[in-house]
Amino acid sequence: MTDDIEKEIEFLILILQKFNMNNLENENVIVADELSKTFLAAKNRVVEAVKKVSFSVGKGEIFGLLGPNGAGKTTLLRMIATIITPSEGECFIDGKRSDIDPQGARRDIGFLSGNTRLYGRLSARELLKYFGRLYSMEEDKINRRIEELVELLDMGEFIDRKCESFSTGQTQRVSIARVILHDPAVLILDEPTLGLDIMTSRTILDFILEAKNRGHSIIYSTHYMTEAELLCDRIGFIYDGSILALGPKEQIYGETGTSNLKDAFLKLADDADIAKGEVAV
Repeated sequence: MTDDIEKEIEFLILILQKFNMNNLENENVIVADELSKTFLAAKNRVVEAVKKVSFSVGKGEIFGLLGPNGAGKTTLLRMIATIITPSEGECFIDGKRSDIDPQGARRDIGFLSGNTRLYGRLSARELLKYFGRLYSMEEDKINRRIEELVELLDMGEFIDRKCESFSTGQTQRVSIARVILHDPAVLILDEPTLGLDIMTSRTILDFILEAKNRGHSIIYSTHYMTEAELLCDRIGFIYDGSILALGPKEQIYGETGTSNLKDAFLKLADDADIAKGEVAV
């Protein structure tokens, strides 16, 4: 093989590598790059709620963010949703850097938090129309989208009832309809099935899988490990503000010598506590 041919092959390999990297970057709709958040507590004590967390979520992917209360999940989700500003690090939503173009990023986000509330005196249809106008959607598009969501979330029986009369499950379905009304590329779902009966949970889980199949990028935070095992393509375990493990569940099982997410998390958390104890000593 001549030197010229070798140089040409090397050049082609570099081009292909660059092409593949560009494709990978384009597919990552959500990119968190070393996100950190510190708060000033009582007596000027600095609390590190999130510590240099990095991960990405591709198009049509469900990423499970799992961890106990106080681990930093909600703070991390709020940074990604542009509700609070990171102390350090960067976040990109569909190519938009959230601290530089927060409005542009928000247009691509549907965020369901545990604090999501409905206006009790409005019917579900009236509420969705109201938020559709806030999203600057045209009236005919709002009406079409509402009918789509009524079918997807099985809301036909109560769509024209006032929200104050809703059960917990009905409230959650309308809340999900509200955050996805404008068909955002990114869905951030914080405990979407918490406190729901099995039938309502199934409706919402089916909807989430349908959203995945339509190409939405989804961050799914839950305490229900069985849901995460069924839904999520990849998992991130967060504990004490840091990511302990990141990857497909099969990879995490192999790394921890376990066969389910509950045992895997407990193993990782125990190891982290032991490591902190050794450092303290």
